[in-house]
Amino acid sequence: MSLAKDYFNTVRNQVDLIGASQMKGIERAGDLFGQVLCRGQWIYLFGTGHSHMIAEELFYRAGGLARVRPILYSPLMLHESATESTLVERDPSVVDDLLKAYPLAKGDVLLIASNSGRNPVPVELAIRARDLGVSVVGLINRQHSDAFESRHASGKKLADLADVVIDNCGVVGDACVALPGEGLSTGAASTVTGALIVQMIACHAIESAMAKGWQPEVYCSSNAGRAAHNDGLIERYRSSVKHL
Repeated sequence: MSLAKDYFNTVRNQVDLIGASQMKGIERAGDLFGQVLCRGQWIYLFGTGHSHMIAEELFYRAGGLARVRPILYSPLMLHESATESTLVERDPSVVDDLLKAYPLAKGDVLLIASNSGRNPVPVELAIRARDLGVSVVGLINRQHSDAFESRHASGKKLADLADVVIDNCGVVGDACVALPGEGLSTGAASTVTGALIVQMIACHAIESAMAKGWQPEVYCSSNAGRAAHNDGLIERYRSSVKHL
């Protein structure tokens, strides 16, 4: 038995399923991103718990779009208190703080990554974003989301609210390698597949925007001799991107 090989094969199968079933949604999301780039508006990315890594995936890295604003709110992340973050993501009033710190505006686009799509903060943020005229892309685990009821007072889940829904093709509970004899599993997959999906969205967005005459604004590796290029983007966007 090789659990490492089982994990590799299972994640590879999930990736193949994404390629076979999710390209339409990925391209639709990429078109929304591309339209925002052409209008000079903003791409927002959000996730709670480990999904916050998806919000960071397109921000300030090699090939990353400059017009990205990740929503990074410490109480919803893991580095201060992992257990507390689980409680905070069930308090929809937190969205008031998020919207004060991150000025979503009509015509922007927001990608929300939530494996279950059921917790109050992601759901409430999707509701409020749509009320503001912001397009919402939901990145979920469809199998997991469909298996449980919403925790939001509306009874809705992220998949009910997003303009575009993309399935990471994971299993219920995310951990995809069964352990013998214990009824437990290991090997969470959603970070691997989520990062793949948002990078695919960005690639399509860039292609779509360039076809309309947009000039690429993407970062280069800071360790590959293109510091002046990055410095120009940082100077341009430091005052408008909170985490630069």
